[in-house]
Amino acid sequence: MAEKLQAAKWGAQAHLGEVGKLPVSFPRTMGPNASTYVQEVVDSGLTADMMGRFENAFAEALGVKHCIGTPGCTPALHVLALASGMEAGDEIIVSPVTDYGTVQGFLAEGIIPIFADTEPGTINFGPATIEPCITDRTRAILCVHMTGLMNDMDGINALAKPHGLKVYEDVCQAVFGEYKGRIAGTLSDAACFSFDAEKTMGSDTGGCLVTNDTELYERARYMGQSRGAVMQPHFGRLHADVGYAYRMPGCTAAICLAQLEIVRDQVAHRDAMIRLLYQKLGEIPGITPLPIPESTNVYSCWMAGFNIDANAFACGTEDFASQLAEAGIPGAGMGEYYLMPAALTCLHKKIAEKRFPYTMPPASREYTYSAESCPTATEFLKTFIRWSTFCEKYQPEHCDLAANIVAEVADKNRV
Repeated sequence: MAEKLQAAKWGAQAHLGEVGKLPVSFPRTMGPNASTYVQEVVDSGLTADMMGRFENAFAEALGVKHCIGTPGCTPALHVLALASGMEAGDEIIVSPVTDYGTVQGFLAEGIIPIFADTEPGTINFGPATIEPCITDRTRAILCVHMTGLMNDMDGINALAKPHGLKVYEDVCQAVFGEYKGRIAGTLSDAACFSFDAEKTMGSDTGGCLVTNDTELYERARYMGQSRGAVMQPHFGRLHADVGYAYRMPGCTAAICLAQLEIVRDQVAHRDAMIRLLYQKLGEIPGITPLPIPESTNVYSCWMAGFNIDANAFACGTEDFASQLAEAGIPGAGMGEYYLMPAALTCLHKKIAEKRFPYTMPPASREYTYSAESCPTATEFLKTFIRWSTFCEKYQPEHCDLAANIVAEVADKNRV
């Protein structure tokens, strides 16, 4: 009898039951107008255009021309792939440390991800690691602001321009973060956001795509929400392209609108608390918190994290993280599964079987995905511990407590 698959949990279900001595994300802090806006949807008999209302409000908050509401960030990124003009066999350079949702939509369209290594000591890639990955098949660079830390967007945009490459942002973990005074999601040709329950601006689910490119916006609306259909007089819908109905539900839009009204203050508080926490963690021998670049002047932190000095402790990283969880840091653990070249075993199989798009054509060469292809990221994650229960509920006393727990576990295991 075949062994039953253990399906991965997601969203709120992946976090329910987390307990410890520190605040946890759930139950979420809800905007005071959430019930009012949801009731509007109900009272209107489902005629209220709450999605359009949210799209306008979010675009205005970011200072961009266009916003398209979607059921989540994974669909938003798929909409971007559909609207990008890329074809099967084209390449997109992506950070190697991210979530599957970053690449799912591009994989669905036969676009080949190329994972540039991270820069030493960081969780993000940069111009120096991206440039060797550029080929004549490269069409775009997709920047993931992992944990809320901003990529070097000026450097990446400068690298992309002479090659004629588009630059996109995955802002799932960095909503209203700021890079040199500019808001995450406004630093590229287009960007996608997540409003899933566990994210910083958590709704029941939800996401969106934003851009200043009107042609991209219209293509995205057509392919991602109108299902690639056009109207023919005296006939009706003609499905000229294979499109999708990725529309943000009305009640989701209502909650997102309410959360938008409180998120800026929450992000400012997260920024202050994570800087305080990292200052305290940095004082513990053998502990190196994620470095915050000067260019990240608002750190919209979704996930707190640090590296341990493997030579300083008698236990391994996984054991160290388990001891943190037992001592009261909820959700503490490693994040090796974020290493996409190793985690995407579906691509390993396609390559081995020479299945589309890894047939030639449309592929132009043999591809390899493995931990060895991104050695800096691999080594970084071997000693990296994070907890995604870091939230706006933290106060200075919680930062003290978290640092004390880390210090106690460190001292107990010190060589």
